[in-house]
Amino acid sequence: MTLSDLLQKSSRHHSHLCPRQILGVRMGLLGMKALGFDSPPPKKRLLVIVETDGCFADGVTAATDCTVGHRTLRVEDYGKTAAVFVDTLTGQALRVAPALDIRQRAYAYAPDEPRHYFAQMQAYQVMPDDEMFTVTPVALSAPIEAIVSRPGVRVNCDVCGEEIINEREIKREGLTLCRACAGQAYYASLLPAVHHSITADRSLITAH
Repeated sequence: MTLSDLLQKSSRHHSHLCPRQILGVRMGLLGMKALGFDSPPPKKRLLVIVETDGCFADGVTAATDCTVGHRTLRVEDYGKTAAVFVDTLTGQALRVAPALDIRQRAYAYAPDEPRHYFAQMQAYQVMPDDEMFTVTPVALSAPIEAIVSRPGVRVNCDVCGEEIINEREIKREGLTLCRACAGQAYYASLLPAVHHSITADRSLITAH
């Protein structure tokens, strides 16, 4: 697919096209190219970890075909329009990020457009990769096998009783805990905690 085709593919999710979608598409293409792929590889060979959600992530998906549903796209929300591209077969990982002065550089590629937004829209479609992005080899903080996990693995949390998939449980003092019950919740319950399947002397888990 051409860049124009991919931008149309991305914009269908939003009914419009914006600079961050273009960045996402261009970054997705560059990330694959840097790993040696001319097009999205089959069989979950490519894993992409984006550092923000929204339009940018949809642009990356349009270029790479990586999605949350297929477990080939992950979001680590750092609030940055950057992404790590991982070859799951070789373990090679590359982080692609916009040049720090990408907006300033863009104006040179749209000299007749005084409106910043539309200057970026034009420029991001024609700027050379080496002026738009940096590509840095990185090492993942967890093994790729732990990030991807295995299908069909299920356990239940010894505190809340809820099912945990993808090997995301935490082992502590002989208990199997979900991340929320282990004190790593992104939310706070407004109701009293209910404990399941544990003895009284183990009911005082830190998170509760």
